[in-house]
Amino acid sequence: MSKSRRGHFWSLAGWMVGLSLLGACGAPEADIGDEVLAGVEDLRELDASGVTVQVSAAKSALAASDSVAVNVTLTNGAAHAVRLLKWYTPAEDVEEALFAVTRDGEPVEFLGPHYKRPAPRLGDYLRLAPGESLTRTVDLAAFYDVSKTGTYRVRYAVEATSLAGATPRQVGQLASNELTLWVEGRPSGLARDDEQQVTAQLTSSITYSKCDSTQQSTMLQALNAASAMADDSVAYLNGTPGSTPRYTTWFGAYSSGGWNTAKTHFIAIKDAFDTKPLALDCGCKKTYYAYVYPTQPYKIYVCKAFWTAPMTGTDSKGGTLIHEMSHFNVVAATDDHVYGQTGAKNLAISNPTNALDNADNHEYFAENTPFLQ
Repeated sequence: MSKSRRGHFWSLAGWMVGLSLLGACGAPEADIGDEVLAGVEDLRELDASGVTVQVSAAKSALAASDSVAVNVTLTNGAAHAVRLLKWYTPAEDVEEALFAVTRDGEPVEFLGPHYKRPAPRLGDYLRLAPGESLTRTVDLAAFYDVSKTGTYRVRYAVEATSLAGATPRQVGQLASNELTLWVEGRPSGLARDDEQQVTAQLTSSITYSKCDSTQQSTMLQALNAASAMADDSVAYLNGTPGSTPRYTTWFGAYSSGGWNTAKTHFIAIKDAFDTKPLALDCGCKKTYYAYVYPTQPYKIYVCKAFWTAPMTGTDSKGGTLIHEMSHFNVVAATDDHVYGQTGAKNLAISNPTNALDNADNHEYFAENTPFLQ
């Protein structure tokens, strides 16, 4: 599993700026580009171990009329500058599940979007000078399910896993103190105001928003490509189970349970493309491929990288739609543990369970490039 701003989209209540924005944080495994390495003269800047995180709130008891505002401060305690990947900080937007949240001891669901992104570029990083801090205020109710009254415990918790090709020093976790809040339940998640703000065009079972005629034509081709990939994946998984190269490359060591999980996922993905009402939004201006809200099937927002991707093959338009379709809770409920083929292959080796839960692994299995039997 990144991947338009409208209405309340990405509204971070009461942003507090403790500095001019220059820095970012460690991420799940991704293919780091040569541009990043070439732009960082001192590779110590990719070491996030000196960054500390503090979370706080103005009030410990919040009525339904209060925003669930949490202040997040990242401080570079190292003697050298540090670069952090913006995706995994609240520097600009909340684009990932940055917090570990529980209610009365039970995990709370993240309601924010799931993205498909290209490899990070230098501009995707922010830079914190030695001793510099960044503070932002996030309304947790926009991104987490706080619909039920109870005692919530909140920690900022981002794995600073080493980026492929970067220094292995960038390993560990950016974790904060734990904040305890009593929260009265209230509607959660970002407002869905598409129906009020977008004039949609209906073609068969496909609804288009902010898509011109050329984009609609391209989207139809991409849907046909994705449907063909889903058909091929189901046909493959309906074959004889075993340690086949295609399966083990993307989903790890063979097990009957793992094979059946993959088959169940792709049957659901195929059914969604074949029978469900699809909503496609072309308004995203981010540099990512696409994104979805897992609790809002079957709407897919496509972004800039989507339009320049090939129709089929690695990181293609069709594959992107497979990736995003897998995220919906009613389909396969996948997450984004890693991005990119290198990360996906490594995940299949190190953690087959997570590979079966990773959207990019599903995409690369479906795209099947290079071809594997």
